[in-house]
Amino acid sequence: MGAGHAHRLYRHGHSPVHSLPPHTKLAAVFAFVVVVVSTPREAMWAFALYAVLLATVAWRARVPAGFLLKRLLIEVPFVAFAVLMPFVAEGERVDVLGLSLSVNGLWGAWNVLAKGTLGVAASVLLASTTELRELLLGLQRLRLPPLLVQIASFMIRYGDVITDEMRRMRIARESRGFEASGVRHWGVLAKSAGALFIRSYERGERVHLAMVSRGYAGSMPVIDEVTASRAQWSYALALPLAALLVCLLGWTL
Repeated sequence: MGAGHAHRLYRHGHSPVHSLPPHTKLAAVFAFVVVVVSTPREAMWAFALYAVLLATVAWRARVPAGFLLKRLLIEVPFVAFAVLMPFVAEGERVDVLGLSLSVNGLWGAWNVLAKGTLGVAASVLLASTTELRELLLGLQRLRLPPLLVQIASFMIRYGDVITDEMRRMRIARESRGFEASGVRHWGVLAKSAGALFIRSYERGERVHLAMVSRGYAGSMPVIDEVTASRAQWSYALALPLAALLVCLLGWTL
């Protein structure tokens, strides 16, 4: 996998959550999201308890609330979609502040907002406490198809390379007095995009030939063997197990 690769969502720390093996955190977040999605939308109190559970994890991970809330802005498009649902959905209508809204649409909007926000928050906490390289090792440990892990690894590794290539091309255009200010400049930008694609494709071929010359046969060697003790699994699965108890109460009460 190469050296560690820090990303913008990651927040360096030495909390108990940071120290957990990555595959235990991946399994815990996946199980938590499944439980949240399985919860009946009418059990509003259950979603409040889920939020408390996530807040507890954030506190244990020493992730500030402001850091978490800023990263939650990624779900704004889904919020906009949810806001429109009461206006466009069919079925029984109800008047709210002079507006005729669909009852099914209101429940649907609440369902999307509550479950989506909790899922995004759990994912942000995972990314905040786990480096990208560790996530890939965790996926590998959970027996994700090796080819998918390799594709993700190369995407992460060479994403910055391609981004830097785009930056150099932009500087080269600007140094020659070019500034994109209208439709008439789209042709230049299209040619730049084509040149970037060709350079990236050629770079990929060179990298592949270099890997083959070093003995690559379709699978990457396992450098770090990630293991987890029973205590670490218990600690990681405390979140989804507590959420499962809440979900069961939501279906029975």
